[in-house]
Amino acid sequence: MSERAALLKGIRAWLVFFVVCLVLSGATAFPLVHELRWAEDLLRWLSVGDHLPALMEWTERVRQGLDTADADYPFLLYGTDWLAFAHLVIAVAFYGPYRDPVRNIWVIEFGMIACAGIIPLALICGPIRGIPFWWSVIDMAFGVFGVIPLYVVWRRIKRLETLTGAYRPAAAVAG
Repeated sequence: MSERAALLKGIRAWLVFFVVCLVLSGATAFPLVHELRWAEDLLRWLSVGDHLPALMEWTERVRQGLDTADADYPFLLYGTDWLAFAHLVIAVAFYGPYRDPVRNIWVIEFGMIACAGIIPLALICGPIRGIPFWWSVIDMAFGVFGVIPLYVVWRRIKRLETLTGAYRPAAAVAG
């Protein structure tokens, strides 16, 4: 296998991994009420409250809030449906780099910027919404861990670009 073919294969494998994670994280926002009930039951079964009472209390509070919203204000949960949809739409965008990585490297860079944006969002909106700091750290971890495969892909695309002398935007050539 040539170096170009190996790079392309690696890029595509990482992209598939990233897209699967993106789709799974989005799809889990649809059945949020039921998932949280299952999670709370699992945490109780594992006696998590004995070791991490704050986690159990937070889970119970969130479940109560979701149950109330689901029973009295189900339209509020429409926002999580849109969150899920956004994840799915963003996942589709990664077909471009899968098909032509060098030409569509901007999608990877966009994804890396989005991952970085999770951190200020969590640090600003978390306290405003009364989210415990430790939960904001979990949210920020999505950005930190999400950028890893994208960075690996970005580096491989740059190597592929150098190897093939492929597409360069006019702005990059002129600059």
